[in-house]
Amino acid sequence: MSALHIPESCGVMLLPDCTLFPHGGLPLNIFEPRYRKMLEEAIEGSCFFAVTRLLKPETKNPGNCAAPVGTIGLVRASHEQEDGTSRLLLHGVIRVEFTEWHLDHGYPFASIKPRITTFEPESQAAAAIATLRGAVEDAIRELPDEVKQSVMTLLHRADEPPLLTDIVAQQFVHEPNLRQRILETDSAGERISLLCEHLRKISSQD
Repeated sequence: MSALHIPESCGVMLLPDCTLFPHGGLPLNIFEPRYRKMLEEAIEGSCFFAVTRLLKPETKNPGNCAAPVGTIGLVRASHEQEDGTSRLLLHGVIRVEFTEWHLDHGYPFASIKPRITTFEPESQAAAAIATLRGAVEDAIRELPDEVKQSVMTLLHRADEPPLLTDIVAQQFVHEPNLRQRILETDSAGERISLLCEHLRKISSQD
């Protein structure tokens, strides 16, 4: 991802109760004319657009109705249908903050600023990773062995706290407000605390 050039502005898709995390995938069916235009221009340009959560009924200025932090994604596997709609997979790249909304594009369009994840102290990274992996393992203990093995194999590929938190949040957190809270949390350590608390609740319900 470090080799990708993130644009300073991009189109933004506003979706109710939808939060995409970096490294996650979001299948989309693009059918609204404004978003069809957005996709066409994205593909002709950088192949990037962002998604963010729509918090209230949409207004002319998305700054009044959309979450201030979303995720910019890279368009992958886009297929235009005979009726002009498109099906695609958006691959999350990095958290972004919407610093200014531009109202002259015919679709939501904003200037963006990357939100950088931190983890301190670095000496505790291994312990934090082990703690979160353990919480996931407890939460999935009743699942079939092959499923557990697949999940843990995926988690063991993530050797840094920020990456691990995004993978776990994308897969295991389904409550919209919590997903958005985790997305907006810059500290990976704080994310781990939120995720472990959530996973403990899942484990206690089994």
